[in-house]
Amino acid sequence: FKVNKLMNRKQMVVVVNHANWNGTVPKTVIVKKLASLYKVADENQVAVFGTKTQFGGGKTTCFGLVYDDVASAKRLEPNYRLVRLGMGRKKGTARKSLKEKKNRNLKIRGIAKAKGKKK
Repeated sequence: FKVNKLMNRKQMVVVVNHANWNGTVPKTVIVKKLASLYKVADENQVAVFGTKTQFGGGKTTCFGLVYDDVASAKRLEPNYRLVRLGMGRKKGTARKSLKEKKNRNLKIRGIAKAKGKKK
């Protein structure tokens, strides 16, 4: 692994050999194993992404990041990966699509208006 002091993390390419495992190894299993190997207090400090299984199975490669603390993980990880880990907030529906839906519903008349259906 490579120690990245500026980003408070260890970064590595993780290679998982799984000859007896059917399909791809779940990310949760890889995260738990990395957390135990690097003696991390919280599993939220470990980020695994870019999982690719070799054709035919038996070997999976991915990229792993082990942060020194949860605060630096929250600060440096992109929002979409924080959402996957359960530490970030997902963006809501876009303002434009909400307004378009409202205007489509204005054209509906009668009982169908309550149901929100088109003619």
